[in-house]
Amino acid sequence: MTTAPWRDPALTAAARVDDLLSRMTLEEKTAQLYGVWVGAATDGDGVAPLQNQMSADHDWDELITHGLGQLTRPFGTAPVEPALGARALASAQRRITEAGRFGIPALAHEECLAGFTAWRATAYPVPLAWGAAFDPELVEEMARRIGHDLRSVGVHQGLAPVLDVVRDARWGRVEETIGEDPYLVGTIGSAYVRGLESAGIVATLKHFAGYASSAGARNLAPVRAGVREFADVTLVPFEMALREGGARSVMAAYTETDGVPASADPTLLTGLLREEWGFTGTVVADYFGVGFLESLHRVAGTPAEAAHLALDAGIDVELPTLKCYGTPLLEAVRAGTVPAGLVERAARRVLLQKCALGLLDEDWTPQAPPREEGAEAPVDLDSPANRALARRLAEESVVLLDNPDGVLPLAPDTRIAVVGPRAADALAMLGCYSFPSHVLPHHPEVPTGIEIPTALDALRAELPDAKVTFAPGCDTSEPDASGFAEAVAKAAEADVCVAVLGDRAGLFGRGTSGEGCDASDLRLPGVQGELLDALVATGVPVVLVLLTGRPYALGRWAGRLGAVVQAFFPGEEGGPALAGVLSGRVTPSGRLPVSVPKLPGGQPWTYLQPPLGLAGEVSNLDPTPLYPFGHGRSYTTFAWEDFTGGAEEAALSTDEAYDLALTVRNTGERPGAEVVQLYLHDPVASVTRPDVRLIGYRRVELAPGEARRVTFRFHPDLAAFTGRSGRRVVEPGALELRLAASSAEVRHTARLTLTGPAREPGTGRRLRCPVRVAPVP
Repeated sequence: MTTAPWRDPALTAAARVDDLLSRMTLEEKTAQLYGVWVGAATDGDGVAPLQNQMSADHDWDELITHGLGQLTRPFGTAPVEPALGARALASAQRRITEAGRFGIPALAHEECLAGFTAWRATAYPVPLAWGAAFDPELVEEMARRIGHDLRSVGVHQGLAPVLDVVRDARWGRVEETIGEDPYLVGTIGSAYVRGLESAGIVATLKHFAGYASSAGARNLAPVRAGVREFADVTLVPFEMALREGGARSVMAAYTETDGVPASADPTLLTGLLREEWGFTGTVVADYFGVGFLESLHRVAGTPAEAAHLALDAGIDVELPTLKCYGTPLLEAVRAGTVPAGLVERAARRVLLQKCALGLLDEDWTPQAPPREEGAEAPVDLDSPANRALARRLAEESVVLLDNPDGVLPLAPDTRIAVVGPRAADALAMLGCYSFPSHVLPHHPEVPTGIEIPTALDALRAELPDAKVTFAPGCDTSEPDASGFAEAVAKAAEADVCVAVLGDRAGLFGRGTSGEGCDASDLRLPGVQGELLDALVATGVPVVLVLLTGRPYALGRWAGRLGAVVQAFFPGEEGGPALAGVLSGRVTPSGRLPVSVPKLPGGQPWTYLQPPLGLAGEVSNLDPTPLYPFGHGRSYTTFAWEDFTGGAEEAALSTDEAYDLALTVRNTGERPGAEVVQLYLHDPVASVTRPDVRLIGYRRVELAPGEARRVTFRFHPDLAAFTGRSGRRVVEPGALELRLAASSAEVRHTARLTLTGPAREPGTGRRLRCPVRVAPVP
C-alpha cells in the first residue's frame, strides 16, 4: 500500500481518494462514516436524555479492523491529565492504523464552545460574551489559541461555533449563541472560524439550521419559522462563516421545520448548502441525530431507514457513535434498499477531508508529547498567555447597563456588603460547555484543574482597603428565603451593596441555563428577585451584578438600583474582570448582544421586529425592552462629530457603494472604547421588514482626548431581503442609514434613494460592511 497512488502527495486529493475508494470494501467505506465514543456512560445521571437508547456495545478490536472515521471526545468525556490523554490518543491511533488494511487514522473531535472542553484547559467567556465584546479580532485570536491547544494533543476537529440566532431568550442554550442579530452572529462567528481553521482545526458550524427558533423556547422542539425568517435571519450567519471563515464542516440540527427534520432534508443539506453555496466539506450529525429520525421524529421505521434518510439528505458522518451507519446500513446496501452510491459519496467527502489534514500521508505519525526522564512531559492547556486573553475578552464583554447616580466606580476604602448566591461560587463564571460544568459534576472527587477566582475573592483582592462582608442570601434556584435576614442586615451596615445574582449552568434541567435548561419566563431564578427587593428596601445603594447565560427581565427594579452590571458567563478570569469594572480599573465597554426585557412574559422577543411587532395602540402590552440591543454605558464620554452623509438625500443605483463617516472623540478623563453601530431602516418594501437591523459596527478604543475617523462603506447588497418570489432582492426606493450607540439611540442619519430596477444579488452578494478607522490630528 505504501506505493499506491493514494499515498502520493504529488497527486491531487481527488485523484488520491478516487484511487483509495477503488480499493476499499463496503465495510471499509462505511467504517469511515461513523465515530466511536470510548468511555462514554450509557446509563445513570451522567448521560443525556435518550443516550442509553442510542448507545450499543461494540467490540473495539473488531470495529477497527475495517478502519474508523472518528474518535469522539477523547479529552471531553472524563478528566484526564492532558499529557496522558495525548499519549493515550496517540496509542489509540496507532492501534487503528495497525489494525486496518490501509493504515488510516481516525479523525478526533472535541467540543470547544468556550475553550477546549478538557480538564485543565482554559475556560474562556461563553459566546454570548463574545457578542457583548463586539470585537471580532479578539475572538479570532482566542479561537486561534484554542485551535493550537487542540492540535497540540492530537485533535483535528472542533465542534464550534454555534451560529444560532436568538429568537426567544427563554431557550436554555442562549448562552451558547452570540446574540439576537444575524450580522453580529455572522461576523463574530466567522472570526472564530478563521481563528480555529488557521490553527489547522476543522471548524464545525452548529446547528444547521433553525435550532434556536424552537417553539416555546423548548430544547429540540419543532421550529416555527417562515421562509423569509429562515432565509434572512437563520441562514445568514452560516453563509458568512462558510464564505468568509472557510469552515470545513457543518453539523445538522436536531430540529424539524414545517414537518421536515433537518437531518433528513436534502433541500437544506444538499440543495442549499452544497449546490447553491458550494460547500465541499463534511456534514456531521448532531449527537444521536441520525437515530432520532426513528425514535423522536418518526420519519423512519428502522435504523436502516434512518441511515438512508440521513445519507440521502447529505449527512456524511454519524456521531457520536455508531447506531445506524454500522450493521443496519451494511445490510440495507447489500439488500439493495440503500444505494451504494450514497455510501461512496459520503466516504469520498470524509476521505478528502482526511487527505487535507495529512491523515492519508505515508509519513503520518500520531502526535504525543515527549517523555522527560521516563515521565510524561507536561502539556499546558491553560498557559499565562491563554489566561491573559481570557481576561481581556472578559473585561471587554462586561456591560454597564445603568449607573444613573455614579455609584460606580466604587470608592477604594468603602464598606461593601457582597450578597447573592453567585458571589462566592467559582462555577458562576462558567457556561454549561466548560469542562468543570459539563463533565466534573459527575466526578465530584476531581478538582476543577484551573484557577477560577470568585466575584467575592476578586473584589477583595481588587479593593484591599475596603471593608467587605458577605452573605449568600439564598440559593440560585431553590425557594428558601431563610438567608434573607442576614443578607439584609449586612447590606444595612454597608455604604453600598453589591448583589451578585444570576444562573447556574448545567445540562438537561440540572441548572438554570444551558442545554435542556429552558425557562418558562424571564424572572430571575428562584427567590433571587425577592432577595433583590429586600436589599433595595434597606435604602443602601444596590449595585446589581448579573452572571447569567441569558437576559432577565429587570423592569421591576427600573430606577431603584444604584447601578446594573451584566456579565454573560465571563470565564475563568471573569471575577477579576468584574472586580476591575467595579473598581474603575477597567472602563466598561461591552454592549448588549441581546435585548433586556422589562417584563418576564411576552416572549418570544428580539429587536428584529416589523412594525406590527412594536409597541402600538392595538395592544395594552408594550414589548419595548428596558435596555435595547447594542446598549452599554461607560465611565467616560464620547462625542460623535463631523458627520458626513446627512446633509441631503443621496441617490445611487442598487449596485453602487456609499460612504458615511464621523469622528469619535473621547471627551472624558478615562481611556475607553466606543462601539459605533450602523443600522438600516427600510421605510417601504414589498414585504414587511424589521424596523431596524444591524449592518455594520466598529469598536474604537480611545485615550482621553483622542479621536478617530470612522468610515463605513455601505453597499445596497446589505439591504437585500427575500422577496415575494422567494429570491433575495435589492429594491429601489428610500433607505435610512442610522449611526447609533444602540438600536434605539440614533446619533446621525443618512437618507438614500436607490434608483434603477430591482436587482437579485445572488450568492456572491456582499455580506459585510467594510469599516476604516484612521487617526485624527
